Amino acid sequence: MSSSIKTVPRHIAIIMDGNGRWAKSRGLPRIKGHEAGAQAVRECVEGCGELKVEYLTLYAFSAENWQRPKAEIIALMRLLEKFLKEKTPELVE
Repeated sequence: MSSSIKTVPRHIAIIMDGNGRWAKSRGLPRIKGHEAGAQAVRECVEGCGELKVEYLTLYAFSAENWQRPKAEIIALMRLLEKFLKEKTPELVE
């Protein structure tokens, strides 16, 4: 993180989109895009913690996403579960 930041917002909201397109553009399966997105979220959460951002909102799954193939939905929910298990103790601090 850059130490040149003078003012830190209290709340940052992010609409997560494009993981599947990112993977497709690289010839990878969609799940690889979601995994890369999960890594980006980890880095974002850590950065917000370092900067003392009070609130971080991640819009990660829309109503339309329920129309995706069942296997993709299951994989996404597993990624979310893994992330929450790994990060919850840290986030509670």
